[in-house]
Amino acid sequence: MQKQIFNELWKRYTAQNPSAQAIHDLFTKEGENVINDHVAFRTFDDPRMNIQILAKKFVKAGYEYKGEYKFEDKHLNAVHLEHPSEENAPRVFISELILSEFSEDFQNLIKKRINSVGNAYYGDPDMIYKGRVWGKPSYAEYETLRKESEYAAWLYVHGFRVNHFTVSINALKKYDSIEKVNQFIKDCGFEMNASGGEIKGTPEKLLQQSSTLSEIIKVEFEEGTYEIPACFYEFAIRYPDESGEIFSGFIAANANKIFDSSNFREV
Repeated sequence: MQKQIFNELWKRYTAQNPSAQAIHDLFTKEGENVINDHVAFRTFDDPRMNIQILAKKFVKAGYEYKGEYKFEDKHLNAVHLEHPSEENAPRVFISELILSEFSEDFQNLIKKRINSVGNAYYGDPDMIYKGRVWGKPSYAEYETLRKESEYAAWLYVHGFRVNHFTVSINALKKYDSIEKVNQFIKDCGFEMNASGGEIKGTPEKLLQQSSTLSEIIKVEFEEGTYEIPACFYEFAIRYPDESGEIFSGFIAANANKIFDSSNFREV
């Protein structure tokens, strides 16, 4: 069941973000076996769509909650889930925006959109595939949200979908370090997220990550068509702890900068 879920997620992710498929294919042409380390989702902490709601599909497929994280400056809670027995099953990282920590106008804008469709939309077990269920976005509203939260603005436009897939560097042979991976990606013409440095984390922290900048796509807003960031591709290498076990969790400081991959930028 979990393979079906991730195949469907990959199909939708690459349809919107063809650069991810292109990078995947570049590694494959180099003879590499591309294993997915994790996927990530974004949502609001509204009880109709919070972390527990998005996690349902994965829990039903046998996943278990493993770690909890807090991002004070971005006003986020997050968890990650793992499958206890499936080898190479990707981890699942789900974050939620804490609405109560934003301005009243910001909260009202989000709630207006969320409430514009019936709760049946949010009860659908396939919500992770549904994208934006609350109708065509307004660019003015998108800009208003961006002033307080890039995360919220992204979620407002893209809704419930994978934010990124992640290449496991541990499974690569030729490109067996994050430095080699980053250089390969740049040599192939892709731009990396440099927020907090190209490489987030250290071997001592047991996890290093990097990512491309989000694909820029055309989106139809109420006011017309605008180009905005969509999704990105991440790369992660995990190191063994003192007992020799490979670290399987996440580092909040790393993830905090990975979130910036989808920030708005002029093109």
